[in-house]
Amino acid sequence: MDQDKLPSLSAETSRTDRNRSLERGIEILRAFRPGADLLGNGELAERSGLSRATVSRLAQTLVDCGMLEHDRRHRAYRLAAPVLSLAHAMRSGSPVLQLVGPLMRSEAEKRKINIGLAVADREDMVYLESVRFSRRVAWRNVVAGQRVPMELTSLGRAWLAAASHEERQRLLMRFRERRHPGWRELSREIAAGIDSVRTLGYCWAAWQPQVVALATPIIVPDHPVYVLNMSVAGDTPPQQVVESLRDPLLNLAQRIQGSVASL
Repeated sequence: MDQDKLPSLSAETSRTDRNRSLERGIEILRAFRPGADLLGNGELAERSGLSRATVSRLAQTLVDCGMLEHDRRHRAYRLAAPVLSLAHAMRSGSPVLQLVGPLMRSEAEKRKINIGLAVADREDMVYLESVRFSRRVAWRNVVAGQRVPMELTSLGRAWLAAASHEERQRLLMRFRERRHPGWRELSREIAAGIDSVRTLGYCWAAWQPQVVALATPIIVPDHPVYVLNMSVAGDTPPQQVVESLRDPLLNLAQRIQGSVASL
């Protein structure tokens, strides 16, 4: 990526309407992911696509604003507490989650399964809510805010089925770049998932060992495309999991869609 060149955030937004300094500062915050507690100027530059000089200037501004902490010993930065408070404010203030959360918890407890609700962020899916009532404790403890790769998951493939043709093609090109060695097989799986959503209303995937997940998109005007998933961990054959969860998944999705539409 060229220095100081950022990925497109929205094809509908004109560059002249955007604040470049703010946009670049957000890119620095986006560079922090689980497993990356401390990032120096070089790592931030590599992850954000910005020059070191730009990173140095904006990182100091973020420190001054309280969004980053500077570790002088390691000459690196970490996210500061106010970032967490923003996430808490988003979750506690979301009318969608206030409506949907109880529905998800009730269904998950009733069936002893895992249920999640996610939205897309660039090439990932981000969990807005995750309720864990698996019959068997899985090694992955999915929590709100966690990212999963769009191209590998039922969440992502269900979202791709609802995306515009242009957005889907753009993302498929990005996936091809980062999954090049196994792209032929993966592209067939993605296409099959998209076709399944269009014909059956859902798709399934098992991208983690012994975890089978089904997902369906929820489309409500004036809202992002939400994706609901249900999953179980264990040795049950995938087709048996699909048969047992597809109707509950679609029924819950319909209830959630009605609740969100009523806001």
